[in-house]
Amino acid sequence: MLHCIVSRRRVRGVCAWLGGIIAGSRPQSPFRMTVAARFEIEYLQYLGPDGRPVADLPPAFADARALVPLFKQMLFVRTFDAKAIALQRTGKLGTYAACLGHEATHVGIGASLKPEDVFAPSYREYGAQFMRGVKPREVLLYWGGDERGNDFSGPKHDFPWCVPISTQCLHAAGSALAFKLRKEDRIAVACCGDGGSSKTDFYAALNSAGAYRLPLVLCVINNFWAISVPRKAQTGAETLAQKGLAGGLHCLQVDGNDLIAVLEAMRRATERARSGEGGSVLEFITYRLHDHTTADDARRYRGEDEVKAAWAREPIARLRTYLTSLGLWSETEEQAWAEECGKLVDEEINAYLNTPVQPVTAMFDYLYADPPPDLLAQREAALAQEGKA
Repeated sequence: MLHCIVSRRRVRGVCAWLGGIIAGSRPQSPFRMTVAARFEIEYLQYLGPDGRPVADLPPAFADARALVPLFKQMLFVRTFDAKAIALQRTGKLGTYAACLGHEATHVGIGASLKPEDVFAPSYREYGAQFMRGVKPREVLLYWGGDERGNDFSGPKHDFPWCVPISTQCLHAAGSALAFKLRKEDRIAVACCGDGGSSKTDFYAALNSAGAYRLPLVLCVINNFWAISVPRKAQTGAETLAQKGLAGGLHCLQVDGNDLIAVLEAMRRATERARSGEGGSVLEFITYRLHDHTTADDARRYRGEDEVKAAWAREPIARLRTYLTSLGLWSETEEQAWAEECGKLVDEEINAYLNTPVQPVTAMFDYLYADPPPDLLAQREAALAQEGKA
């Protein structure tokens, strides 16, 4: 056993020197410093906040007409979000987590997945889920307190909404491991927030992805606020993307308000995963333009100037400007589509409001195949109370 006492500034040099002795080679100086590894985090952006290109666009978007259907989907998501908030404010919906400002990130993630892939959302990635066949009425049903909303349309292998923070990252990692063991051409994608990237669940997922070279993409949606905790108070890391370096993953920071950048980042990460090159951590820089949920009042902890500055960078305005400059979109088309979106969302709202309420016994009947006596007693008490109402 080797023992040494050195000053703090020389510890790293002595350790490198001792390491050389153990390995059979002796550095010229016991205090010579060497670099073991270097890393860089690339930042990906194609459209600036003013809607003008800031870099050569990827080949897939040389013809920007491919962006129009996705832009329309972003507008639909914003319409849905506004009407869902109005439902909550009028007492027709429970607490709701808004997605205002996240439209490009969510739609871009959803557009990048294949039906056979697995998606593990948190609780506000509606744009991604709509791209995968989830119906808006099912989102409303869930936030209306009816768990039948979690049995949503779309791929049945996708995970339900996850309110516990970042546990969905482990679910996705487990799915990715299964795909690798079965030699299936599938990938798993999970979303969490900037606060979620501080959880041990996130770190365990990325470590597993690196150790086992899993087809996993971890999407960190950095909207700068974990409820009332600012990004700067959550971690000392310069970027959230670099957290993946510790697990040996591909890491990239992305302008999450730039749909083209989101799509390109997802293309790179999903292709890596499908080709056996391993997992990725993608940090999407966006902003939460609404309160954390309808139970929150963000005015208590963030200033108006910050929010005003974020509105100048929001995703829909910048993509609208870009498409309009190319003659691919117009105010007339947007007005017509806005009316159509309103009608489509109203149909979903009516379907939600007209869904028959479950009997009170439903909360007991689907917990156990053989309910224990105490649960049966509670069921009878609930029925009796229901009869008095």
